[in-house]
Amino acid sequence: MDVYLPIANLAVDGLVIVALGVATGILSGVFGVGGGFLTTPLLIFYGIPPTVAAASAATQVTGASVSGVFAHSRKDGVDYQMGGVTVAGGMVGALLGALIFNLLRSAGQIDVVINVLYVLMLGTIGGLMARESLESLRSTKDGSTSKRAAKRRHHPMIASLPYRWRFYKSGLYISPLGPLILGVVVGILTMLMGVGGGFFMVPAMLYILGMSAKVVVGTSLFNILFITMLVTMVHAFTTRAVDIVLAGLLLIGSVTGAQLGTKIANFAKPEHLRLVLAMIVLGIALRMAFGLGVRPDEVYTVVPL
Repeated sequence: MDVYLPIANLAVDGLVIVALGVATGILSGVFGVGGGFLTTPLLIFYGIPPTVAAASAATQVTGASVSGVFAHSRKDGVDYQMGGVTVAGGMVGALLGALIFNLLRSAGQIDVVINVLYVLMLGTIGGLMARESLESLRSTKDGSTSKRAAKRRHHPMIASLPYRWRFYKSGLYISPLGPLILGVVVGILTMLMGVGGGFFMVPAMLYILGMSAKVVVGTSLFNILFITMLVTMVHAFTTRAVDIVLAGLLLIGSVTGAQLGTKIANFAKPEHLRLVLAMIVLGIALRMAFGLGVRPDEVYTVVPL
């Protein structure tokens, strides 16, 4: 089923795009990740231009985050005060990211930068996950139980920042500058890479800000929803790289895949699931690194003005 993508300016098999959405949706349901950091590389492998892939993936993440925010909100699992601060920082980050995006695009280097960022990010995430999974499996095999980690509060750097506020749901009394800076970083990453930023924000909220685990995921999704919404609008009006047809096909697949992934997660061991995800992430990182070092079939392309 051939479908023409007006912004990407090419025809694709619509069923393949939906299947990619299903795959990332399954990963989202099984592993509890947004899937945005895998959607963009898979689209690039299929032949979608990196700029369009990143912008359209952000649009898909927006749609996929809505149900998650409502679900956590019903369980009182969203700190709206903390979310508001990170969203404010994310808006600044998205605008800075748009400036960087346009500068790199005008220099003809945006595709290379997106690929390099993904290689670094996926390689780091995959390596850390693989190490944690192997250690967990080794402990289970030996019959030993790992010591429970001491409860961590916010990082000393966060404690040293001025103008403290009380974030009651998160159980914190810290400066809003910490979450504001975190939001800026996530906004820039979302603009450049089309990711939701949950892979970065959730650990940062836990181990840097010291938030209560009860509200971390819901607050992260709240931030992701509004930042990806803003990033989609910025991309649409500035870079004009959002392909709504592509985003729609991905969203159809991801919603279906998330339901399947949730059912799969009920039957598999978490240690095995994390190891499988780590191998997938490392495999994609290696494939992208290989693509950066190989001479393309078409050395240059001609784009009409």
